[in-house]
Amino acid sequence: MRLLDRYLLRELLIPLGYCLSGFLIFWISSDLFTMLDDFQEKKLLFRDILEYYLVTSPEFLVLVLPVALLLALLYSLTNHARHHELTAIRTAGVSLWRLCRPYLAVGFAFTIVHFALNELWVPKSVEAAERILNRRTMKQTSPDKRNVVRNLGFRNSRDDRTWHIGTYHLKTHEMENVIVEWKSLDGARHELYAQRGMRIDKVWTFSNALELAFAPGTATLTNRNQTNLLPIPEFSETPEQIRSEIKISNRSKAVRNAELPIVEIFNYMRFHPRLSRPDEHWLYTQLHGRLAAPWTCLVVVLIAIPFAVGSGRRNVFVGVASSISICFIYFVLLRLGLALGSGGYVPPWLAAWFPNVSFGLAGLWLTARVR
Repeated sequence: MRLLDRYLLRELLIPLGYCLSGFLIFWISSDLFTMLDDFQEKKLLFRDILEYYLVTSPEFLVLVLPVALLLALLYSLTNHARHHELTAIRTAGVSLWRLCRPYLAVGFAFTIVHFALNELWVPKSVEAAERILNRRTMKQTSPDKRNVVRNLGFRNSRDDRTWHIGTYHLKTHEMENVIVEWKSLDGARHELYAQRGMRIDKVWTFSNALELAFAPGTATLTNRNQTNLLPIPEFSETPEQIRSEIKISNRSKAVRNAELPIVEIFNYMRFHPRLSRPDEHWLYTQLHGRLAAPWTCLVVVLIAIPFAVGSGRRNVFVGVASSISICFIYFVLLRLGLALGSGGYVPPWLAAWFPNVSFGLAGLWLTARVR
């Protein structure tokens, strides 16, 4: 790494650290005032509160990473411009694109970090925070109702199989009062009634089970099999796919807040290869939105560079205010596009990617025009 790159990175990372720290302190302070009564009511200790904010911080970081990067980049570049450092660097034969290479590298690195946080940690933070909030008030002997789903019913359209489960345990993947209906390749209809079901060596195994087989297209019983233990390897549904089915079918508050990781969207699509039009618009908009969101970190770099570099010729706040205004328009356009895509008014890919592509190209064009 050249000396110039190290210098530019150091001058960027210091204000970036201040921005992230400031946002984090402000968020914790404001949220603490709001949640203080709840913390006291739930009898949380100081270490519980620290753990609570630790597990919820990824969701906050996903929101502020692009904004913090924007402000830090605006500050560092305008500071360089005010002291004519950029002019000196370019006079020495360094092009603007070469000068911006470390900033683009930071934007790309933040894109990867944003994607990892959004897919690996944020979806788990809601449930983890809920467990911490209730750990002091829940009786140790009482079952955790959040991990039990009652009267679960879903259809695996891919394999033409319908499940009805009286009680499903999310942690252990155990089922109670199970009814499964499906058709075999020869068209025969099958019904399974079981007291319990569990996942053993990646095979669904049912206890106290009764399997009935009916002739194709009729109600004539052709086979009756009652046994204490019945493994059925052809049941391809995995616990992860069932969990995705539960979350997406209910579209609960947790789904709306943390949205859906890409793996759960694909799990649901494996169950439902032929989606209804509303579900198709909503799911594909979610999918493209998840893919496009991390690239916001790179887009804000492309937007900030032309305004911050040129701000040395005018009041420093003009470039900052102009860039922030454009980014505000970008985020408004992004949310509006996702809403239109979910409603089926525009194609999902266009709704999710249009803000990134349009503002990214605009940033490249404006940077190319900087003299």
